[in-house]
Amino acid sequence: MTTGQPPATVPETGPAEEERLPTVAEQMADQLGGWRGLFESSVPVVVFVIANIVADLRPAVIASVSVGLLIGALRLAQRRPVRHAVNGLFGIAIGAAIAWRTGEARDFYLPGILYGIGYGVALLLSAVIRQPLVGWLWSVLVAKGSAEWRHDPRLVRTFTGLTVLWGVVWLAKVGVQAGLYLAEQDTALGVARLVLGYPPYVLLLLITVWTVRRVTRDSEPQPTPLPGG
Repeated sequence: MTTGQPPATVPETGPAEEERLPTVAEQMADQLGGWRGLFESSVPVVVFVIANIVADLRPAVIASVSVGLLIGALRLAQRRPVRHAVNGLFGIAIGAAIAWRTGEARDFYLPGILYGIGYGVALLLSAVIRQPLVGWLWSVLVAKGSAEWRHDPRLVRTFTGLTVLWGVVWLAKVGVQAGLYLAEQDTALGVARLVLGYPPYVLLLLITVWTVRRVTRDSEPQPTPLPGG
């Protein structure tokens, strides 16, 4: 016997308890600290380059580290996240300590060069052994620890390709800096550190987030309409 009520339909938005996936802009802002995070992380390097040209190495080291500490203290006073500031200050402090000890301005950039080489090689090796590092970083930073992508061949291929892309770009940009380091071009090295630092990183992040979200969306099963719907 019919009741006259319309048949139930399957909701298109998925289960109510499903969490909303962050947008591309939200994921980019979280990883980069927003435009303010990009700006603040670049300031100590800019200060070092300018101070080293105008004054000398040691005043440049002092000025760069002081600016980094000031940025961190300001974030603490404003009760803003300090993760990006602390990460940047750590790298600045190591480079400053080496440059202070050797008396060579170019050594200020040496830790970043060595880190870039190691990171690029690790990325490519992880792709070779089918454990793409970009996929595991995605699991930690975006997927809240979930490694479900390991069971999806499309995502495994996607993360492997992205990992190779990251590794090649990383080694290319660090290769330019290493060449300037060996040529003892201190000022050019500082400029290259700024130009080749965040712009490629931002572009790689954008490509990664967009690609993974597209593949994930295309892999989601579509709701099956009920008969007569």
